[in-house]
Amino acid sequence: MEANKVRCRVHGVVLGIMLAWFAGDSAGRAEDAPDVTVQEVVTSATKTPLPVSQVTSAVEVIKGEELEQKKIKTVFDALRLAQGVTAFSSGGPGSLANVRMRGAQSKHTLVVIDGTIVNSPTDGAFNFANLTAENIDRIEILRGAQSMLWGSDAVGGVINITTRRGSGTPTASAFVEYGSFATIREGGSASGAKGPFDFAFSLSRWDTSNFSSVNYERGAAERDAFHNWQGSGRIGYALPKDGRLELNLRWWNSDVYRDSAFGTTRFDVFGAKSTTRTLILSGIYEQPITNWWNQKLTLSQNNERQLDFSGTFQENLTTGAITPTFPFSTDLEILNQRIEWQHNFQVGKPLLLTAGYQFREEQGDASGFFGSDQPNRLISSHAGFAQAQVNVEDRLLLTAGVRQDSYNVFGDATTYRVTGGYLFHETGTKIRASYATGFRAPTLNDLFFQNANNPDLKPEKSQSMDVGIEQRLLKDKLTLSAGYFWNRFRDLIQFMTSPTCPPATFGTCPVNIANSKSYGWELGFQYAVTKNLDLRGQYTMTMTRNFPATGGDTRLARWPIDQASMGLSYRPIEAARINVDYRYVGARNDDVANTPAMRSGSFGVINLSASYDATKNVQVFGRIDNLLNQGYEEILSFGTPIRSVYGGVKFTY
Repeated sequence: MEANKVRCRVHGVVLGIMLAWFAGDSAGRAEDAPDVTVQEVVTSATKTPLPVSQVTSAVEVIKGEELEQKKIKTVFDALRLAQGVTAFSSGGPGSLANVRMRGAQSKHTLVVIDGTIVNSPTDGAFNFANLTAENIDRIEILRGAQSMLWGSDAVGGVINITTRRGSGTPTASAFVEYGSFATIREGGSASGAKGPFDFAFSLSRWDTSNFSSVNYERGAAERDAFHNWQGSGRIGYALPKDGRLELNLRWWNSDVYRDSAFGTTRFDVFGAKSTTRTLILSGIYEQPITNWWNQKLTLSQNNERQLDFSGTFQENLTTGAITPTFPFSTDLEILNQRIEWQHNFQVGKPLLLTAGYQFREEQGDASGFFGSDQPNRLISSHAGFAQAQVNVEDRLLLTAGVRQDSYNVFGDATTYRVTGGYLFHETGTKIRASYATGFRAPTLNDLFFQNANNPDLKPEKSQSMDVGIEQRLLKDKLTLSAGYFWNRFRDLIQFMTSPTCPPATFGTCPVNIANSKSYGWELGFQYAVTKNLDLRGQYTMTMTRNFPATGGDTRLARWPIDQASMGLSYRPIEAARINVDYRYVGARNDDVANTPAMRSGSFGVINLSASYDATKNVQVFGRIDNLLNQGYEEILSFGTPIRSVYGGVKFTY
């Protein structure tokens, strides 16, 4: 514990020196900072375009240009730095990577890519391990219950990811990168517009072979490879009268070799492998009907096939014994389909009404999971929602909405949300508040998994509240924010022994029995010191309590009380950029029982990246992850990178 405190102090001193040096170098040029800022537009909070200053929910936007400037490889790496978000990985590249918000579970975060819901119908969560950052335009992180607009799974929040839209003269680029763990990445992209058409495409490959899934410091000697192909595309066509039609595609094919750990028992597994093949498709049609009525139709589909092989032998890292694995292989195919038709009505100047219909269908096909007699299982739902937005002179901002979902497996779920805010333009102050309810439908595994299911399950439910204040200073160059949140989760599905379980489950099955709560504070700042120096940071305190069916009162597993991040972006000259990111995660329990042996200590990690435009067409770049070589684990027993160095070159034409 003392060692961790010393490391954190060292990290703080190093980062403080960096910030002081850069700020001192730029202090004499503060007058160069721009006086005018272009406001971000957020769509996920209301499903209509809204300037971020008028959003009355807690939202954060990560732009694609920031991912490119920092040379961030994956969306998951970007989310690690976000406010109110806990993002942990079970090992190295390609290992299971889940995201949680505000004390909720990973299956309570709804993930949408270009209008396609990508949460797994089997376990409810989305695995971020294979989603690289190429061709990403923006990531919107909407915190708090959002089921009123987004439906099931949006209990803790929504992550809305959008592919880049082509514009301007067509251009093409290619890059190659090599570095630690025998890592090589290469890829290319092209984008632009011609007449009414616009396009953006990318294709990349990522290979690494020298990373151990179970922490090598625990004795794991075998290295686990990861291979990932990824492609994406967006084609748009401008229709008459401000209409637009677009098609989106994202595809990946990945292989990852893995180890296993159960509590404090760890195994170095030889030959265990997972293959994932994913194809995400969506079509979006937008068309104004009159000057006060427009509509948007979204058709989307996510198809994923996952093949798992148990490996041949495994070494117990405690005893050193090498034994054959229990041989098995699985082949699971899942399909998400969604249709949504939304209409927006501008009723006079202050009132915008939104109404929509959604059909959602989830399928899973695996005889080993759901029984050989009925391997293909299905959950479908119909939903209607309505929302009113009031904007009085760009000062008083109100929203209210309600939604009704009807499912084929358990019945109906009703959710609602109300938000409010007020802008004090004279002082640059915004105050906001929201209250909402959410739900998560039982998954295919909950309802149908062979000999471990319960067809009588009801949806999990939540209540969510937050209040916040945002203050803009120095001609909008400095933004300070603070907020308080509170969540209550009820009827959580827990696997346990119960007399209500079906006979085929031998008395053990998932049951709506557990409850939990979370509350805490979120603080943040963004400061454009000059046109060449930007600073940002955030701190999140999350208090959690678990109320299991067996009684007791413990902290939720893998939830740190304290999390923080700080970032710096500096351009010493026009052609060069330096980025420094610091991430701190407090101590946490790896199990819900809060067993002392399962407790992980705090850690702080600094990443450094830099780029230099050698010519108009050639850029060289480099990145150092874990600059101070911090030894840590995000999840107990699983590996994280030691100091890692990467370098590459990018060509643009």
